[in-house]
Amino acid sequence: MIKVGITGQAGFIGNHLYTTLSLDDTIELIPFERHYFDDDSLLQAFVSKCDCIVHLAAMNRHVDPEVIYHTNVQLAKKLANACMATQSKAHIVYSSSIQELNDNLYGKSKKEGKEILSHCAIETGGKLTSLSIPNVFGPFGKPNYNSFIATFCHKLTHNETPEIHTDAQVKLIYINELVAIFISAIKETLKSEQFASSSYEYVVPHTSAHKVSEILELLISFKDKYLQNGVFPSLDDPFEKALFNTFRCYIPTDHYPVSIEKHTDPRGAFVEIAKANSGGQFSFSTTVPGITRGNHFHTRKAERFAVISGKALIQLRRIGTNEVIDYYLDGENPAYVDMPIWYTHNIKNIGDTELVTLFWINEPYNPEDADTYFENV
Repeated sequence: MIKVGITGQAGFIGNHLYTTLSLDDTIELIPFERHYFDDDSLLQAFVSKCDCIVHLAAMNRHVDPEVIYHTNVQLAKKLANACMATQSKAHIVYSSSIQELNDNLYGKSKKEGKEILSHCAIETGGKLTSLSIPNVFGPFGKPNYNSFIATFCHKLTHNETPEIHTDAQVKLIYINELVAIFISAIKETLKSEQFASSSYEYVVPHTSAHKVSEILELLISFKDKYLQNGVFPSLDDPFEKALFNTFRCYIPTDHYPVSIEKHTDPRGAFVEIAKANSGGQFSFSTTVPGITRGNHFHTRKAERFAVISGKALIQLRRIGTNEVIDYYLDGENPAYVDMPIWYTHNIKNIGDTELVTLFWINEPYNPEDADTYFENV
């Protein structure tokens, strides 16, 4: 069991890393709160409990670059001082940036932070792994702060117009891919020679590279096809699927349930449930009154629930939060709700008759697939 603490636990990368590690039986998470940096005793108590400290706490943007520089250097100093005061030999995994090589104060702050923590590792007999990270994107990033992709997604889903300031080629990594690298660093499996010395630097490889305009064009197509017309785009390309899952998490909750046109004639009725530009699996379930199905979440799959007979309550809750979103559906007025990743979801028969639900998921069924995790709404 490795005891892991994450500074910046509530941030974009920290939240994804913390949530993913919470699914790992070999990890014990040591909770961290931002105000620990303002109280030496609290920070030292936190440090003393950890076998591994992932240092993510940092400032990325500010109108004054000097504030970014001083904030990030001070955070590294405070962590180093706490480790030395407690003689902690914890393995520190440091979140650096490819901007270390650039002539800007953010990059300079990351480089100096690494040097401070490297010296600390030498003094305490601990270890440091520094990860130089490219541009990261994924669900729940803060618009106008974490990534231009977060900004574009937020604007497009809220009827605003994104602007391209510099149409550069950007090297990117998806948050799930980056989290996997952090976990390899935590478990000391990143590289065989990683711990030959007290400090190790690893340049995290980007997994895709695209011009800003190309990404915006894809996001606009998601808005047109999916958000406005309910059509799933092709999800065969890993980058496009990651971008689509990111886009979906910015859609306002009141977008659902989406009504579906019902065609009737003397023979009965016909309802089109889903259109998709990629493969997947259709299935249906029947549920007796009072029974709830689900209470699990996915980390990569796209899924649609459509009630075609009976009355249902569909509930969603983002992992790590307490807010539950309720959607009421009735087969008399066909509608669907799509399941975002990292949202626990269930469906309950709230009527007096059998509930019939049609499901579409973009990947073939695999009963041993680790992408499905169980957690009550």
